[in-house]
Amino acid sequence: MAITVFLADDHAVVRDGLHALLDAERDIEVVGTAANGRDAVRQVSELCPDVAVVDIVMPDLGGIEATRQMQAASSSTQVVILSMHDSDEYVLRALRAGARGYLLKESAGEEVIDAVRAVHAGRRYLSEGIADRLIDGYLDVYGESKAVGALDTLSPRELEVLQLVVEGK
Repeated sequence: MAITVFLADDHAVVRDGLHALLDAERDIEVVGTAANGRDAVRQVSELCPDVAVVDIVMPDLGGIEATRQMQAASSSTQVVILSMHDSDEYVLRALRAGARGYLLKESAGEEVIDAVRAVHAGRRYLSEGIADRLIDGYLDVYGESKAVGALDTLSPRELEVLQLVVEGK
């Protein structure tokens, strides 16, 4: 059974290009398109596609709020945001709204296909540069120099003594 996909972007050339790209795949079927956020939410609630690929900046209703409303209307639809904005603020707002993926518009077509398949399979998908940046940010907050768990507060000698106790010595 094919993965059903809905496309929402205010640029017809992007919608048409994504439609052609995704329809060329045997396991993917585009079931609808919209040029603004309100139409996208309405159609997604009616069609209940497996995946919605949504532009972040659209007229009438932006992609982040559209994602939030799509999740409320059809929680089985997984959303992938497609955006030219790569700032952490946009990425985090989109993920908090319920998006399972975030791609930059500069992504190659193959990456869009990979993202659709990944979120349909229940995984998250982030463009490589975004994933690297988010991981770096996580490490800055929870890196080696910061305590993550109770064991991280122990000195090397205290860890050594604890290990000996665990070994029964």
